Formats: sequence, structure tokens, C-alpha cells
Amino acid sequence: MNPKLTDLSRYIYGTTRLGDESISFEERLRIVREAVSAGVWIHTSHQYGDALRVLRALFDEDRSKIPPAIFKLGNSSPEEVRGQVILQLEAVGTSNMAIGQIFPSGQLAEDLCTGGPGIAGLSQLKSEGLVGRFEMEVWPWSSDIALRCIKNGHADGVIDGYTFYLNPLQRFVTNELWDLMIERKVAIVAMRTVGGGDVHHTRQKKDAPEYLRTRAAEIAPIYDRSGVESWTEFAARFSLGFPQVRATVGSTARSGNLAEFLRTTTDAQPLQQEIVDQILSLQRRWSDEHDAHVAPWSM
Repeated sequence: MNPKLTDLSRYIYGTTRLGDESISFEERLRIVREAVSAGVWIHTSHQYGDALRVLRALFDEDRSKIPPAIFKLGNSSPEEVRGQVILQLEAVGTSNMAIGQIFPSGQLAEDLCTGGPGIAGLSQLKSEGLVGRFEMEVWPWSSDIALRCIKNGHADGVIDGYTFYLNPLQRFVTNELWDLMIERKVAIVAMRTVGGGDVHHTRQKKDAPEYLRTRAAEIAPIYDRSGVESWTEFAARFSLGFPQVRATVGSTARSGNLAEFLRTTTDAQPLQQEIVDQILSLQRRWSDEHDAHVAPWSM
């Protein structure tokens, strides 16, 4: 399997909730069955509790209907990436993954930026048919890696796209990287469709990070003035409104939320440009004032 990023479903079912053991195994199996029956891709990882066990149970029901999937991988060498590829394929009982989402660090990150031997190691995984394509996971604190990678071009043809949190409340790449991505029209998979939930709920949620509550208070009036029916629709139309965004990844354990994801991402129309410009202006300020300065994994 060697799909292009243009082959992605516009909504991808994120499997983080499949690892939530406070939800019965049967309920978790039911919701992912609903998602797969709707024809969407899935996004998963061995880091998500026992999500792979739930997927294995689903796949075993009918192995002729296994959906294409993106698997999170790491990290500092092709050997480590290979180990995680094999680990996760064995866990779900399949022989290949459509897309491997790598978060490169150490020598592998340097190789991708400079044309080092790690690139050949990743290419070998593709040649063997274990991985169809690779995309790079990006955070504010790792944006310099993606920036160098795109500028230098050594990994073109190996790294086919980039994925990061992209919704009205979170644009988790630096301003410099975002500008380059827009200029170069690189393919993007947007993570965390609704940014944690309805904006009005987020602004009042006491256990939400302070930065997120502050942003929700700034975005809420823009959302209210937009006249858009729901926050899910507003958020989906924002991220999918960028031509280079191929899909948005959102997780849920509820059938109603899944139906809303599916409804709002099908033929999603961009928001009015005035609204988009207001959000982008806020995101540029948030990045300069906060995101570009935070410690890794602190947000």
C-alpha cells in the first residue's frame, strides 16, 4: 500500500480514546467499528494505552475491511523506527502501514536536514513495503527541524507531509515554519480538530491549561459572530479551509460526536476570509508570546 496524502479521508478517526480503560472494551470497539464503517482512515499509536488491542479485535472481525492507518513512530535512528513499525504491525496483525508518522530526534533528525544516511534507512522501509509513506510530526520546540528539512530538500520524496495541532486555538508550529509551509504548499495533516472541545466550555474549564482558556476567551466572540452552527463545524472549516491541509484528526468515544465530525468535514467550505484572518493574527501573536518559548511537552 502506497497511498498519496491526497488519498486521505478528510476526517481521520483518532484512537486516543480507544486506550481509555474507563470506557468498556465493548464500547470502544463499537465506536471504532462505526468510524471504519463510515470509510475513514484511522490514526493510532502503541502509546495510546491498549488502543492497538481494540483495533486488533476489530480487524479480526473481517480482515478484508482493514482501513488504511497512520501510526506514530519514533525517533533517533532508522533502526528505532523499524522496531516500532514491526511492534505495531504485529500488534494489529497486519503486514504494512499506509503512513508512518515520525517524530525525528538526534541523528535521524540531523540526517533528514542534511542528507545523511538516515534517509536511506527510511527509504528502505518503504522499499520493503512495510511503510507506504512518511509524514513528520512537528511541535513548537521541534519546528526548527522541519524548517531545515523543508528548506534543504534532502528528504523530499521520503517525507511527504507534516502533521501538527491545527485548529482555531492551537497552531503548533512557529511563525517562521508556518510561513514557509504556506509558501511551499507542503501537505499538512491537522491534528486535534476541535482543540479539546467547545470553545465556551474550554474557556470555563478549570482544569484546562491557562493558555488555552485565555485563547478560548479571545476566539469565542469571533465564533459567536460567525453564525456557524457548531464549534465542530467552525473548527473543521478553519483547518480544512487551507488548500494544503489534507485531513483533520479528531478523537471521540461518542457516536453523536463521530457523526458531527463526519458531517462537518464532508465538503467543508472555508470560513469567511475576514474570520480566518482574525484567527491567524491571534495565532501569530500567541506563537511569538508563548508557543515559541515553552519547554518541550509542556503544552
